[in-house]
Amino acid sequence: MDSALVIGGTRFIGRHAVTEFREAGYDVAMLNRGRRENPFGDGVEHVTGDRRDRDALETARERIDPDAVVDCVAYFPEDVATATDVFADADAYVYVSSGAAYGEERVPKREGQTALEPCDDEQATTDSAATYGPRKAEGDREVFAAAEDGVRAMSVRPTVVYGPHDYTERFAYWVDRVAVRDRIVVPSDGLSLWQMAYVEDVATALRIVAERGEAGEAYNVGDEHAPMLTQWVDLLAETCETGVEQIGATARDLAREGLEPQDFPMYRATPHVLSVEKLRSLGWSSTPHRVGLQRTVTEHRENGRTGRKYGPDRDTETAVIERVTE
Repeated sequence: MDSALVIGGTRFIGRHAVTEFREAGYDVAMLNRGRRENPFGDGVEHVTGDRRDRDALETARERIDPDAVVDCVAYFPEDVATATDVFADADAYVYVSSGAAYGEERVPKREGQTALEPCDDEQATTDSAATYGPRKAEGDREVFAAAEDGVRAMSVRPTVVYGPHDYTERFAYWVDRVAVRDRIVVPSDGLSLWQMAYVEDVATALRIVAERGEAGEAYNVGDEHAPMLTQWVDLLAETCETGVEQIGATARDLAREGLEPQDFPMYRATPHVLSVEKLRSLGWSSTPHRVGLQRTVTEHRENGRTGRKYGPDRDTETAVIERVTE
């Protein structure tokens, strides 16, 4: 394969996917609405169009004739069904699904073994946080159906993604807290276990699956080691070369200040860990945390990412600290 089309491409996972394919020697083009500046300049061809418009997909197919298609912004099952039809003759179509597609709480969650979320007709067309997992699961089913019809379509399921250019700023909340505070609240004593995936590793997985994956298969992607939240804070303190005291707060402690554990980014009440054995069998491996964190912290600081609006404000956090330590 020599050419790749990334549907999306300017923000987070798509941006790193473009870089990954370019560095692997591909001619790369992007399809998106053109609402954000092309960070790659003239080095990456840009097709302007709405990915939900079939005509835009067909225009991209005719102009680019891509060998590989990476679909980063398919949020509805219909998006996947249309794209696998339009790009049926491509050598590879790779759908960015999500670990949220799993509908069963198991540790770890495994492709083909752990049940996916069901998705009814209303969920399939409703854009909300509650329907995100079901919609992604139904997108996986569209991939499987396309493969049965002879399309080399595959799915990559990342767990929650962090890294440079993360516009969600979920992880940035903790970077900021560790960098500027000496005492911070960690809910439930930091025992939250939510496996994360470094964005460059997700991009590498997309390329490897395009090149070596099997049609009709899904591949989990996440860090090969899953620290608990308190361990992430320690790793960040080491990266930021600072010291920070973690104040563990129970749900009762937080409730007294009008908070709950879920108000803190990256907190999860139940463990969420994906097996990555299947992806590793294709030759993939994850980036060491210290390397990924250094790149992440550097970019977040350079671009002023703080994530402060995504977690408790400092005054409320201070009130929790005072109550817990009094």
